[in-house]
Amino acid sequence: MTDFSTPVQFGELQLKNRVIMAPLTRSRATVDRVPTPMMAEYYAQRASAGLIISEATVISEEANGYEKTPGLFSDAQVEGWKGVTDAVHAKEGLIIAQLWHVGRVSHPDLLQGETPVSASSVQQAGHVSLLRPKREYVVPRALEISEIQTIVEQFKQAAIRAKAAGFDGVELHGANGYLIDQFLQTSTNHRTDSYGGSVENRARFLLEVMDALIEVWGAGRVGIHLAPRGDEHDMGDANAKETFGYVIEQLGQRQIAFFFTREYLADDSISLEMKARANGVPYIANMRLGREDALDLLASGQAEAVSFGKDYISNPDLFERLVEDEPLNELKFENMIGTDVAQGYIDYPFMNKQLAES
Repeated sequence: MTDFSTPVQFGELQLKNRVIMAPLTRSRATVDRVPTPMMAEYYAQRASAGLIISEATVISEEANGYEKTPGLFSDAQVEGWKGVTDAVHAKEGLIIAQLWHVGRVSHPDLLQGETPVSASSVQQAGHVSLLRPKREYVVPRALEISEIQTIVEQFKQAAIRAKAAGFDGVELHGANGYLIDQFLQTSTNHRTDSYGGSVENRARFLLEVMDALIEVWGAGRVGIHLAPRGDEHDMGDANAKETFGYVIEQLGQRQIAFFFTREYLADDSISLEMKARANGVPYIANMRLGREDALDLLASGQAEAVSFGKDYISNPDLFERLVEDEPLNELKFENMIGTDVAQGYIDYPFMNKQLAES
């Protein structure tokens, strides 16, 4: 019976088990977005996961919406990431880079005074995360078609740098209301050109970026992150089943390595319908999964792997704890994001000393 310990093949990626570390923004890079030795230790501690998906990594300075998130657009960042990937590989782990452009989920104060960009000039409700004093999101500027092509090229160059940094592949961040998602969903895409209107047009940007990543890595080392529920950053789609089903059909034809959905289990979830249209592409389930839910998804074949976020923050040995059904460490919210201290980052205890040392 398939369980946490069963190996699995995702395209060209051979995973030693089916427990995935989800991408987790921790804002521990330098002000120049260079990964640090402490980040290398953090990821190496969690290398028993079948696959680590890195924290979201910006493809350019203009792509950012948070301070101290890492990048993949400079030589220094490549060198910083090499320290991370070397540390993970030394523990026989796999790690891929999640590539990211936040689009409208930013603010001029984070962009040297420039207006954030998006598919259309649709303002996001709410306040900018982590900026103090609090300030509302601004009305973004709709991208010109020529600018869209520039961003496609930036994603490609980031993928090239990810290869130079020693990653095992890349994942496109197409979820949670960031730029790719802003083009995909109807609430944020009001365009009337070749990137708006029909689902084929709204998915065009996503597919162009995926094709650029595949050109660099091959389809078997490229995955995608999607959020069909649209429950982050003021998103929504008029027909999510049609929109996300079309995307998965297109990516299934390309035979990418995997697709990952951030969608909790509920009667209105559509991830399993997406899986049925994926042409055999493996599916990673995520969000609010308990141990038994995760085991049921694996045993039933509803998902090829299961992913955990916050539990991986507080449990570097989460894979071992899940296998042995051991209690989990309690998550500490202080110092979770954006500090330079080890507390709440690399000081969570392992189940036993031998495991910690190994």
